[in-house]
Amino acid sequence: MALLTRDDGVEIHWEQRGSGPLVVLAPYCISHPSVFDPLEAELEADHRIVRYDDRGSGASTHRGPYDMETGAADLEAVLEVAGGSAVLVALADAVNRAVRVAASRPDLVQALVVPGGSPAGRRSLEGTDAMVSSDSVVDAFISMAETDYRGAVRSLTTAGNPQMSEEEIRERVGLQVSYQPQDSASSRLREWAEDDAAEQGRQCGDRLWLLYSDDAGGGWFPVGEEGRRLARRQFPEAHVERIEDGIISRPDLTATAVRRITSALRLQSGA
Repeated sequence: MALLTRDDGVEIHWEQRGSGPLVVLAPYCISHPSVFDPLEAELEADHRIVRYDDRGSGASTHRGPYDMETGAADLEAVLEVAGGSAVLVALADAVNRAVRVAASRPDLVQALVVPGGSPAGRRSLEGTDAMVSSDSVVDAFISMAETDYRGAVRSLTTAGNPQMSEEEIRERVGLQVSYQPQDSASSRLREWAEDDAAEQGRQCGDRLWLLYSDDAGGGWFPVGEEGRRLARRQFPEAHVERIEDGIISRPDLTATAVRRITSALRLQSGA
């Protein structure tokens, strides 16, 4: 286990496995990091995989602040100590932190892969069927996270993973609640709800990869063709592609996208 000490004394736990091109799996506030286990298993034979715990969660110091800029600075520090340049994989609120680093430090981030969602704020989704575009729905969910955290996690897990059995849902909820305390999770949710990182996303140009399937998102975000259409309009230089399913059900598809990127980068560098 490696610990990275930040300027404010917070220690960030991080670890790495495998060898090859660097891939960083960025944690996010609404799911336990075990969601990345199948993707790591797909990639670790020929990539170096770095994972870390955000401040306030897991083996990192349980202390804020939990704003986007601090979270982005923590990610940047992890990339520096890991010896980037890296391909980042991010979901949910981690996308907004990751795209800030990708935009400001292209030397550290070769590409950012987002399997569902985008760095655009929820105001850009007004007029769609996505639940995240509704102020009342978002406010109600954040309020629930602040008062009935376990219930909120269960609601989100059930909506986003219709393939899971009741036993699997209970296990995932228990893992999440023990890993990410209520205060850090609810604070990050509020930060994410009010954030818009679309400009940073556009600054990334073709280093931004947005992957959409017809079933990902659990109703919270635009999916399928609607998601792709919005992404192409908001991020005209990004790679916007369709995959058959999401990161949990089909990690091999996300791994294939990552390999396409790292293979192309190796060819460009002559490695």
